[in-house]
Amino acid sequence: MSLASIPSPSEGVWHLGPLPIRGYTVCVMLGVVVAVVVAERRWRNRGGTPGTMLDLATWGIPFGIVGARLYHVITDWQLYFGPDAPHRPIDAILIWSDSGPGWRGLGVWGAVALGGVGVWIACRRRGIALSAVADTVAPAVALGQAVGRWCNYFNQELFGGPTDLPWGLEIEAGRPGTVPGVTTYHPTFLYESLWSLGLALALIWAGRRFELRHGRLFALYVAGYTAGRFWIEGLRVDPANEILGMRLNQWTSVALFLGALAYVHLTRKKRSEEPLGGERVPAEVG
Repeated sequence: MSLASIPSPSEGVWHLGPLPIRGYTVCVMLGVVVAVVVAERRWRNRGGTPGTMLDLATWGIPFGIVGARLYHVITDWQLYFGPDAPHRPIDAILIWSDSGPGWRGLGVWGAVALGGVGVWIACRRRGIALSAVADTVAPAVALGQAVGRWCNYFNQELFGGPTDLPWGLEIEAGRPGTVPGVTTYHPTFLYESLWSLGLALALIWAGRRFELRHGRLFALYVAGYTAGRFWIEGLRVDPANEILGMRLNQWTSVALFLGALAYVHLTRKKRSEEPLGGERVPAEVG
């Protein structure tokens, strides 16, 4: 038994009259706000037009939510469509449903991938280089993840194995992944939050020190995040699909890590100008 531990919240939903306020949702949305605010400031410092990041976010956020849900459903399809699925098929799209996993089923890489498509569309409309936006938002995304990852704390989910360390996380008995007689587990949400915070600071330093452009700073974000996610994912005890003894998200991390490093190497000599846009251009203009 640990002599010190991190208590979990007694509840993750509060009601403002008939309106439920979910800790999970609050953390996710706060993370988005932090990311947009930091990205906007970095964009202005780079010489971009004020308000650009908010405009891009109106495209990226909806696409990102859809992508995050798609990634979760595709990688954990058995939760909705398997023979012993604990949730209804309709819950695959009802991310707010009380009868399903609610706002719990969101995948980071789906959000980044499809959110990037939304941002790309907005960049084309404004005549902005996507690579310039990617480098601008890289530390901001990491900071947003540092905040947003606390959503798992309020749901008491995605924790690691049992631990007696002073920072062990108290989890209610009977939750999926818990062990009878054990009360404290590795707080993987905290590990990832701190890793993302450190990554954001490292990216800000690297961007200033080496003047990384043409998407190279964003590629370093991908490499840095996946390096941390690989070992943190290995600590988690929630059910997950595995390939050759490793969780699917670990394989995804390996592939993205190698791809990011390859991108940095292949673009190391690229020095051309990246347009920061100006007035809005017609959608059909590339």
